[in-house]
Amino acid sequence: MPWCGGPLLFMVAAAALGAQTPPQPPGETPVFRSQAALVTVDVLVTHKGRPVAGLTAEDFLVREEGAVRPIEAFAHDAAPLQVILVLDVSGSMGRMLRSAAETGRQALEQLSPQDEVAVVFFARRARLVQEFSSDKRLAARALQEAAVESGLGAGTSLNDALLEAAGYLEKLPPFPGRRAVIVLTDNGGVHFRLPDEDVIRAMSRVNAVVNAIVPENARPPRLPRGEEVNPDFTPANIFRIAEATGGEVIRAGDAGARFRDLVGRLRLRYSLLIRPSEGPSGAFRNLAVSLAPAARSRYPGAEVKHRAGYFLP
Repeated sequence: MPWCGGPLLFMVAAAALGAQTPPQPPGETPVFRSQAALVTVDVLVTHKGRPVAGLTAEDFLVREEGAVRPIEAFAHDAAPLQVILVLDVSGSMGRMLRSAAETGRQALEQLSPQDEVAVVFFARRARLVQEFSSDKRLAARALQEAAVESGLGAGTSLNDALLEAAGYLEKLPPFPGRRAVIVLTDNGGVHFRLPDEDVIRAMSRVNAVVNAIVPENARPPRLPRGEEVNPDFTPANIFRIAEATGGEVIRAGDAGARFRDLVGRLRLRYSLLIRPSEGPSGAFRNLAVSLAPAARSRYPGAEVKHRAGYFLP
């Protein structure tokens, strides 16, 4: 029988994570490694463009490789949340960043007091500028500083920045809530030997959903063709990464308003936890989440966003 949200969920889920701390040499900070017993599937349900609230575990069907899987744990707005802002500070992003900074504090105040926010800047290089803190003023201040940041080189190394964010999450103690990444970028640039699959796998390991705000005219890149194409170089594609992790890409003329909307939507997502299946380490398991018949009849045509699958530990 599935059980649902509230503080009890997170005490049990934290116990299920069963963190183990390997022996550390004297004087070194311990690094916690999660031995996750449950897989988190972060889900957004929208109907006519608006998030649907008030659903229960019985309103969802989770299928893995086509077979229905039981939902072991469930939560909605009670789930604690960690959010990483990944901000493209390349020269073309000034206007978007200034717009987002204008609403930054108001947007982040929509989060719960226990929710934490961290910030990464990137251009040619990536840098963690604000570690997780429940003081939203620190992240809002970093958002204001992003528009004038000029020390990270020329370029847009999106995948490097997302791997920096995932690496930071992986070094933290096990977290029983939900994790979300919000990227502000123009989706420009190319990557050298750093395909999207590496980012998707890294975000899967830390149970993080990638969302993005991009300019109104941004589109997924066209894959290059021809004999002279170098396969080591791939274009930035935040659209693919967001879709694979269950997130949204929002095109914005007014980045400030859209940033405020996106932060608000984070708290309207659902956490469905399932037990991982057996199989060889690293194998990928496809997931499909849909509304159960009764819920589907109440919300005909509803859209369900979720991660495409997970990798076995």
